[in-house]
Amino acid sequence: MDLLQTAQDLIRFRTETGNAAEIAKAAEYIKNKFADTAAKVEIFKTTASPVVFLRNCDSFDFDVVILGHIDVVPADDSMFEPIIRDGKMFGRGTLDMKSFAAVALNSMEYVCAHSLPIKFGVILSTDEEKGSKSTESFMEAYPQISARIVLDNDVGGDITKIVSKCKNPVFVKIIAHGKEAHGSTPWNGVDANELLMQTWQNIRAIYPYYAADLPQPSDTWFDTVHFAKIEGGQVSNIISNYAEALLDFRLTEDSSVENLEKNLQKCMVKGVEYKIVSASTPVVMDENNPDILNYKRFAENIMGKPIEFEHIGGATDSRAFAVKGSTVIMHSGTGDGMHASDEYVEIESVKQIADIQIKFLEYLAKK
Repeated sequence: MDLLQTAQDLIRFRTETGNAAEIAKAAEYIKNKFADTAAKVEIFKTTASPVVFLRNCDSFDFDVVILGHIDVVPADDSMFEPIIRDGKMFGRGTLDMKSFAAVALNSMEYVCAHSLPIKFGVILSTDEEKGSKSTESFMEAYPQISARIVLDNDVGGDITKIVSKCKNPVFVKIIAHGKEAHGSTPWNGVDANELLMQTWQNIRAIYPYYAADLPQPSDTWFDTVHFAKIEGGQVSNIISNYAEALLDFRLTEDSSVENLEKNLQKCMVKGVEYKIVSASTPVVMDENNPDILNYKRFAENIMGKPIEFEHIGGATDSRAFAVKGSTVIMHSGTGDGMHASDEYVEIESVKQIADIQIKFLEYLAKK
């Protein structure tokens, strides 16, 4: 497989989350690439968005699964035509994560072409950027699916780092109920916006505010929250009777949703309530896990430099397998500008990830 050409082909599909037509075209493109191989390809239809499921066996008990996605965040038209310059490939999805979806497809082709005796699968969702409901539907439809090892390339940024910990994303809605009144007589009403802000201040007393123009924490492995969306009021001269905010909490493995709820209960003022919209689980791997150390050894040999472990606040779809006991190896290529107008990936890092995966799969097949 021409790895870079496949990556560029995928980038040209405008698979912004929810763009069903382009997502369908990209899924068919992937299916067609394996028409003359031993790979079994299913475009699994869900109520949310499809999942592209490839495997080299009939089993659902895999030795290795690669997990990823082919949807992207919105971008200008120009970003869907990849540009290669100075050893970098620019465009929407170059880093997050179509280059590494191409790597996964390359690994599948290699496994099939060389008949590696390993049960291998690739799962590519199409709505990861908006919560991965398709992955949830897929896992519910196939509750028997399991994998001893999961390779997760959706942690892009630095090939010299293997991620050993990801936080638990918990989304919470805060709802304030007030009483309408004319804006000139606030004593006749109860301002829902005000109630929301009072609650906000109480939350900030427990979970401090951080920003680029403030002193930076030396260790970022703690619980955080940001106010993702705030709505309240309809017109300027009416006291708002309703306001709500969506909060994005990121919890470490030392925290729990139960403890978060205890804190939230303390923060609520009269007329305000909260609702947990969604919660997951942190992905925490033992850095002395033999499979992870063997993968790390292959990576260091191919790159010719040491690799370190790191912790990140972002979430990963591989949590669906982590809760089943899978060893999750979170490693991706180098780039920058994820979700921005200058997104790029270093081409050499894409090639190196592809080489590392193949060497690791060959090693597992010989065990």
